Amino acid sequence: MKLKGLVYKMKWIPQDIETYLNAKEYVDTAVLPLYSVSFGGEMKHSAATAEFITLLTGHLERQFTGRIILFPPFTYLKNEIALSDLLKWEENIAKSELKHIFYITSELDWRIHEDKLSGSLIWLPSLPLENMNDSQKIEIIDNQVKQLLTLFTQKWHEK
Repeated sequence: MKLKGLVYKMKWIPQDIETYLNAKEYVDTAVLPLYSVSFGGEMKHSAATAEFITLLTGHLERQFTGRIILFPPFTYLKNEIALSDLLKWEENIAKSELKHIFYITSELDWRIHEDKLSGSLIWLPSLPLENMNDSQKIEIIDNQVKQLLTLFTQKWHEK
């Protein structure tokens, strides 16, 4: 996906993974988007939420290139929070020597499971981007990322 001035590159690609493997000592943070998938009447909302989180995490990864690795999204069916599966992901990410895990979602349901996760859950309300032009989308995403930069920095200094 490409918007003028904002390019989303899936970072789960061989070149980026090779870079990570060669510089593991500098990359200490995993970012894992959490998406729910809905069907029927909620399908469009589900897609809009995924678009928002995709653009946000892609822009966030570019801000911290060399410090974070953006994992492919953890996707599950709406109303079927797959906590046990996510905990398996968390366990394996931790084994890979990444010190920090950030989960980014617009699904409020994850907040009730936050205390069961070792990583940091960041919940953001999804902003409807579908009727915005590219420059408006960039501005919205950029403002959200600026807020997250502070949060990430604080978390990194805690541990």
